[in-house]
Amino acid sequence: MVLPRRPNGIPTVHTDWQINELPLPGPLIRLISSSRWRHPGDWALRQLTPWLDDPLDFMTTIDELRLHNRLIAQLDADTMQFFQIGRGSAGQPIAMPWLDLDQAVFIAVCRYAGDDIAVTLDYRTSPTDPRVLATDTATIAQQHLSWRQVTPTLSQFINALHLH
Repeated sequence: MVLPRRPNGIPTVHTDWQINELPLPGPLIRLISSSRWRHPGDWALRQLTPWLDDPLDFMTTIDELRLHNRLIAQLDADTMQFFQIGRGSAGQPIAMPWLDLDQAVFIAVCRYAGDDIAVTLDYRTSPTDPRVLATDTATIAQQHLSWRQVTPTLSQFINALHLH
């Protein structure tokens, strides 16, 4: 089955599985639907993201994903600047180490308020198997966080954490 595509190449899908107007990748939908999208344990995540000192919590339901992503979308300009988050829809392409909020879906957030860490899908690389990024708090430069690749694709992230 061929899905219709939006101008940016991202397929359109039923809105039940969209966050920020972005379709969740099939493997993530299957894991959420079967309750297998769950935190793999702090140790396993630490092996994949050794630069993150603080624990993360996965958002394991579509409702959690929608809530957290909606809250993040409401960040003020100063906070977005601190987290190096921009909006590509504003006319300027957003390049790494910045995150393009219009092409991102947050999938894990800091367990404790104030830890300022997160993991996100970055659709700039693929509409069906986006790369996975995490905040990089280890190399804070000029009072800003940046974004760092965890894996080149969500599929590799899922395999590395043995979530399938």
